[in-house]
Amino acid sequence: MSISSKSQKYIDREDRYGAHNYHPIPVVLQKGEGVFVWDVDKNKYYDFLAAYSAVNQGHCHPRLVKKLAEQSSRLALTSRAYYNEKLGEWEEYMHQTFGYDKMLPMNTGAEGVETALKLARKWAYKVKGIAREQAKIVVCNGNFHGRTISIVSMSSDPDAYHDYGPYTPGFVNIPYNDVVALEEALADGNVAAFLAEPIQAEAGVFVPTDGYLSAARELCNQYNVLFIADEIQTGLARTGKMLAVDHENVKPDILVLGKALSGGMYPVSCVLADDAVMLTIKPGEHGSTYGGNPIAAALAIEALEIIKNEKLAENAEKMGQVFRDEMKAIQSEMIVEVRGRGLLNAVTIKPKENKSAWDVCLAMKEKGILAKPTHGDIIRFTPPLIITEKQMNDAIEKIRDVFKKMG
Repeated sequence: MSISSKSQKYIDREDRYGAHNYHPIPVVLQKGEGVFVWDVDKNKYYDFLAAYSAVNQGHCHPRLVKKLAEQSSRLALTSRAYYNEKLGEWEEYMHQTFGYDKMLPMNTGAEGVETALKLARKWAYKVKGIAREQAKIVVCNGNFHGRTISIVSMSSDPDAYHDYGPYTPGFVNIPYNDVVALEEALADGNVAAFLAEPIQAEAGVFVPTDGYLSAARELCNQYNVLFIADEIQTGLARTGKMLAVDHENVKPDILVLGKALSGGMYPVSCVLADDAVMLTIKPGEHGSTYGGNPIAAALAIEALEIIKNEKLAENAEKMGQVFRDEMKAIQSEMIVEVRGRGLLNAVTIKPKENKSAWDVCLAMKEKGILAKPTHGDIIRFTPPLIITEKQMNDAIEKIRDVFKKMG
């Protein structure tokens, strides 16, 4: 695939001076607006990754750009050594939106998950009465909750955990979407929590069987175990509901949000829980210098208001159905399966004549569509939720043309 000398210069500089912990599609982006991005050579693309669902509201949403400028010019950071005028407003807004007593603000998704783990263990010892150092947290094979040492300790992906031991103890892995395995694990009296993604996104957009989440909720109630939902990627309208658990009317004990919580403008995450869980952590026991800063608070409120005002959950539901229907209609030996919910979708690719999912993504790039494989043979398609039907049909036609040419 063609790479201009101008783009190659940027790529070479990253390769020379940056860590090699990513393998990007060879495109150097310079500008974003709505569902589109432009590279340094002024080529225009549909963004069908949306920064791993962080840009649900579209690139550089005018309301978020304005809010960022307003707040950053007034007050950016105080630390939590003091109160600030924006944090309480954000906390109350999250209470009104999601129905939890309390919010604990952090910055990144991984920090949010780590916070949830600490809350679960503190609750286990202070409330459930599990003996010290004995608490267990049940997790699912195929999970992706971040990259910290504790999180990779619960991973079943060798790329995530190899050569990072010794690992953090206290995690029990079970199959995803298996109610029998879950009940067997929860029967252990030392289990504090069950942590799961409502849809396993990074693993390849694996949607559980209808009823799995509600069954998990009931089992957690039965065995006095906290249900932790990692909605960092699946939440905030991505799957056609504000939260993916809303498809089954399930309320987790601990909810973790991130990514689109700032519309891609700033690292913002948070953990939501009721008092019985949240207030087990006392002053000095957990925190973050940047967590709950005024910029984060202002952006998070505006980002959620955009989701509500522009009915992005409804649009995700509608456009996701269009995408899956059209993709399933493509006649190609390379397409094995199309799956997803809302605008969180994936296509499993069967290699043909040495052409892999990576090659499909390179070919789509040449047609003006940006997406990226995961786990070798799966391509995720997760455009910003503001995408219109006209834009979706245009993008699908380009994708269809790629598969037609590749067979």
